[in-house]
Amino acid sequence: MLGALADASNLALLVRLGDDEGPLAIYKPIRGERPLWDFPDGSLAAREVAAHLISVTGGWDVVPETVLRDGPRGPGSVQRWVGDPEQAPEHVVDLVTPDSVPRGWLAVLRGEDERGRPVVVVHEDSPTVRAVAAFDAVINNSDRKGSHLVREGDRLRGFDHGVSLHEDPKLRTVLWGFAGQPIGEDDLARIGRVRDALDDAGSPLCTTLAALLTPVEVTALQARCSALLDHAAYPVPSGDWPAIPWPPL
Repeated sequence: MLGALADASNLALLVRLGDDEGPLAIYKPIRGERPLWDFPDGSLAAREVAAHLISVTGGWDVVPETVLRDGPRGPGSVQRWVGDPEQAPEHVVDLVTPDSVPRGWLAVLRGEDERGRPVVVVHEDSPTVRAVAAFDAVINNSDRKGSHLVREGDRLRGFDHGVSLHEDPKLRTVLWGFAGQPIGEDDLARIGRVRDALDDAGSPLCTTLAALLTPVEVTALQARCSALLDHAAYPVPSGDWPAIPWPPL
């Protein structure tokens, strides 16, 4: 173990797998999960793994390899580290002044900084960001902050999916710039692959999710896929739940 991430909500340890030259990973012990009022205790690690499996099944390739392992602090999730820990990653969400929104980016939230100056939360409009927004709608992601998305070559990777896959609608994201817009054919096909796998009780996805989520949560996942395919549009904020995670970045 190399150390703990200081800004993580739950215990997250940077580790090196194998020998001193092995790859870096994030190890999140279940015993380090803080209790939440709306998620069962000790369930976040399983949700991290479930999100990875759904990403693979659909073909999004958004979530880095994630598994359950018994580590030095007990069982927990282990996820491959993305990027160089010594360098600032390239993000696709930013906080800018109203007159400096990058061309082609979409405004999501307007507010003021600590000095009372107007600022805007914006995100990139690209096929990779749209793909993540579709994936988040599928897994009912309750915590898509800007810092949870980083570039890895030509891919966009997402992490911190512990508070996802609840049976109740809890989508909370900074990627609302696409709200109400049509979902592209590629992402509809990805959603369709997930729904098809869920329709087959003997599929690898169904078999594995049965050990990670409750039956009600799996049924809700299936229903979200069907609704997204029926409407073929990105969801809009319902007003029944805070739409933006805090802090957004």
